[in-house]
Amino acid sequence: MKIDVLLGLQWGDEGKGKITDVLTPEYDIIARFQGGPNAGHTLEFNGIKHVLHTIPSGIFHPEKINIIGNGVIIDPCTLAKEIKKLRERGAEPTVNLLISKRAHLIVPTHRLLDTVQEAAKGASKIGSTLKGIGPAYTDKTARHGLRIGDVNSPDFMQKFNVQKEQHMKIIQSFNPDPEILKIENMDPDSYEKEWFEGLRYISDIPLIDSEIFLNKSLKEGKKVLAEGAQGTMLDVDFGTYPFVTSSNTIASGVCSGLGVAPQKIGRVFGVFKAYCTRVGSGPFPTELHDHTGEQLRIKGNEFGSTTGRPRRCGWIDLPALKFAVMLNGVTDLVMMKSDVLDDFDTVSVCTHYKIGDAQFEFPAFETLNSDIEPILENHKGWKTCICNFREWNELPEQFKNYIAYIENALETPVSVVSLGPNRDQTIVRKSL
Repeated sequence: MKIDVLLGLQWGDEGKGKITDVLTPEYDIIARFQGGPNAGHTLEFNGIKHVLHTIPSGIFHPEKINIIGNGVIIDPCTLAKEIKKLRERGAEPTVNLLISKRAHLIVPTHRLLDTVQEAAKGASKIGSTLKGIGPAYTDKTARHGLRIGDVNSPDFMQKFNVQKEQHMKIIQSFNPDPEILKIENMDPDSYEKEWFEGLRYISDIPLIDSEIFLNKSLKEGKKVLAEGAQGTMLDVDFGTYPFVTSSNTIASGVCSGLGVAPQKIGRVFGVFKAYCTRVGSGPFPTELHDHTGEQLRIKGNEFGSTTGRPRRCGWIDLPALKFAVMLNGVTDLVMMKSDVLDDFDTVSVCTHYKIGDAQFEFPAFETLNSDIEPILENHKGWKTCICNFREWNELPEQFKNYIAYIENALETPVSVVSLGPNRDQTIVRKSL
């Protein structure tokens, strides 16, 4: 049996959570393979909106196993709050949630480090979510991180205090303003107390050797969907560096983030918006600074589900999508938020980049952080509210033409089309 993958093709916020939830009935296991509480996967059904940060988006299907893989980093405070909200809404994570023993912990001083390091960058800041993601992955790579499997070892507190002491030396070297050292309006000591309370609260979630569990499940014929966070253009190696996240967000990250071999990868679902957004700093060739950009932001409710920050908005970027499709070996495209474009007379598409007199079809190394000009092609809008359609044949011809154009440009079929935030506002065109 192969493991299928669902990931983002842009700068995150593509709608991966909704599609994972929609596809979950077809799978036995949903597993997150990277990222941490900087993710914000929004699901909406029965008139209620649910935002998940660390827990896989299949959690509302109690008969399906959900795994937080070794490539994910965990903040016990955030995870405890997530679990409490789930329980308030009738879900019981102890029934269908498992955590890899190898998943690293975000400790309170990681968040402090994130804050002082970002503040020190001044105008060059990368737009961090200040959740401690970068520092936690740094400690993981430097080989002195803490893993959730360490919690039950007799020397856990010693390891915790050693790491805390190392972090505080670095933090004090920035001579920080005491005010910026507050986390969620708490002083560091109060937050540390809450952190340990969170750690105790999540202690009833089983810890497993997830790499063994997953490979055994595949051998037994179980169907597994690997769920990614962020997006391809935020990948630490291939994204718009240094304005990226700290993990590998692409399909190859599944192998290291879950402990499965490359030949075990099956279908790859690449999720993208019918336009484009980005949160934080960094290049965004098709960004719109005018009324059109604001119209996209308001109609699409483009405000970060984790940070609440307004997202930068622009037209769809085909060169970046071609790059993402290539990197991930995408077999199936999933187009989100198509309904946001319902009111536009004209829908524009970036087909190439231009730097001086040179044109680029792919975001090569030279173009990733350059001041480039997008070359746009205009398409007639469909001027129809599509949110209530449930069959492909009902959709307006101009909308279907737009999808056919994207399929042709990316040489990959659009298998799923989302027409709104709810589960049922989804058309599956190709058998899953």
